[in-house]
Amino acid sequence: MRIGIIGIGGVGGYYGGKLALKYTGRSKHEVVFFARGEHLAAIRRDGLRLVTVEGEYLVRPAQATDNAAEIGPLDLAIFCTKSYGLEDAARAFTANLGAESIVLPLLNGVDVTDRLRAVLPRAEVLYGGVFISSAIQAPGVVKQVGGTGQLFFGPVNPADVEKFRPIEALLKDAGIKAELSADALLPLWTKYIFIGPMAGVTSLTGKPFGGVLADAADRALVEGMMKEIEAVARKKGIPFPPDIVEASIGKAAAFAPTTKTSMQLDYERGNRTELDIFTAYMVKAGKELGVPVPLHRKVYAELMMRE
Repeated sequence: MRIGIIGIGGVGGYYGGKLALKYTGRSKHEVVFFARGEHLAAIRRDGLRLVTVEGEYLVRPAQATDNAAEIGPLDLAIFCTKSYGLEDAARAFTANLGAESIVLPLLNGVDVTDRLRAVLPRAEVLYGGVFISSAIQAPGVVKQVGGTGQLFFGPVNPADVEKFRPIEALLKDAGIKAELSADALLPLWTKYIFIGPMAGVTSLTGKPFGGVLADAADRALVEGMMKEIEAVARKKGIPFPPDIVEASIGKAAAFAPTTKTSMQLDYERGNRTELDIFTAYMVKAGKELGVPVPLHRKVYAELMMRE
């Protein structure tokens, strides 16, 4: 199987690194990286240095390039780009992905699969997500700083779930905590209700997880935003358990107090952010469904002033 990792940032570097570490030069599977700039140059020259909670590894993929045409056909494409670059990245790989190709997105949003299916109608696009905090530390270096590393995924049609057991096995054999689900929308929204408010409030306040949760007003804002997401999700038919907000706060508290969200880091570094899939998406969804989301509107308005 030829596996393409599209985007070698914190997420792509971690999961792509684990796959390349396991399979490059040791099996019939090939792992190729799609990256850009100084990061790509460093990977080509020295390999990818992957720093995880389990240890530090030097990873060399079968190929690393910024040209999709050089990669050729892919059996499995794992998209790990930023949300604002998703469609452009997908269009770049239309010739690489056919009717037998599987596409696994590992982005943060809940509408990512629909967006990819619109651009890649021939491929089988799955739901997918991860629980990890990781980032590029320097060109050619990706470090895990928090999270369990869990990866969840599943098909749009629950009846097709068993078709993807080989993908689950491939991921698990590489030391990835992968779980295939017939209803992957639920864990996708379960992640979203946790990370969306934390991304918004950490970006707004400049505080890491611990600082936000220790401040009564910040914590109340997070909980209020979670309740708004719960209302939108239930309107969409997502079967959240009754204690979803309490469980999500507990999940945030389980991270290291110094953990920062990727959106917060982007604001700190002056980079383009993923405000579109977090706060902005909820403002749009609330309007479309007739669900009030005043806290999301407030946070969105304040963050937009920094864009």
